[in-house]
Order: sequence, then C-alpha cells, then structure tokens
Amino acid sequence: MKINPKNGIDKLIFGMKQSDVTAIYGKPDRNYKDEDDNVIFAYNKLKMRLTFYVEEDFKLGYIVASSPELDLFGNKVINRKISDVKKDLAAKGITKFTQEEFDTFENYFNEENWIIFQTEFDEVVKFEIGAIINQKDEFDWKFGKK
Repeated sequence: MKINPKNGIDKLIFGMKQSDVTAIYGKPDRNYKDEDDNVIFAYNKLKMRLTFYVEEDFKLGYIVASSPELDLFGNKVINRKISDVKKDLAAKGITKFTQEEFDTFENYFNEENWIIFQTEFDEVVKFEIGAIINQKDEFDWKFGKK
C-alpha cells in the first residue's frame, strides 16, 4: 500500500467522501463518530482508520495506519527502526521532524508533508498522514483535481 505524501494512501485521496471510499474498499468494519462528531471508518484488514471531518462536509482528511504493507518511496515503514526510515526520507529531502515523547512512544512529525511516524522501542508501529493546509489556512483537497 503506497503512501502518497500530501495526497493519501493507496487509492485513498484526501477530499473523498464516505461513498467514494466504500465504493473502493466496501463497508468499514467499524463506523462511528468521535468527540468532535467527525465520522471514523475503521478497516481491520487494511489496518487503517479514516477520519471524515464534519466541518469540511465530511471529506476524508486524516488516515492512521499500521499495516506492514505500507510503502513510502519504495521502502516499508512499519516495524523498522526509525533511524533507518529517517535515512530513507533524508535521501528524498525530508529531514525536518518534531519529536514528542509519551511513555514508551515517540512521535516524529514532519509538518511539510503532514506525516507522523509513531515509534515504540525505536521501531515504527503506526503511521499517520493528514491533508495539507495551504497558505490561506484551508485544506488543500486533492480528490477530483487533475
């Protein structure tokens, strides 16, 4: 499953509606609302959680994934040492990360691409990607754009 920085993962493109997603991947294993009334789809087989933002007409704006099949620039990311993942990214010019720590977890956030690598015990266990916010402080929806 290819990660497409600034765009989404695999066939998922930021800006899709729930019907666009179910047309591709079928009904989610779980479908619920979070504390902000955003709609969340969870797909067990894909190991992905998708967030559709209520304030953005329920467009897909955030993806959390932990599938070992995730591929970024031809390299797997899950279950790899963060130092190796960062080395791969540096070769692509992605070098700026903000690091946060929580208990045994660490997050490595790259704002330019709105991606987060969550690690535990120095290995990537979860990957998060969000829609980009442009200079006008609006989401830069990619779905439907050519």
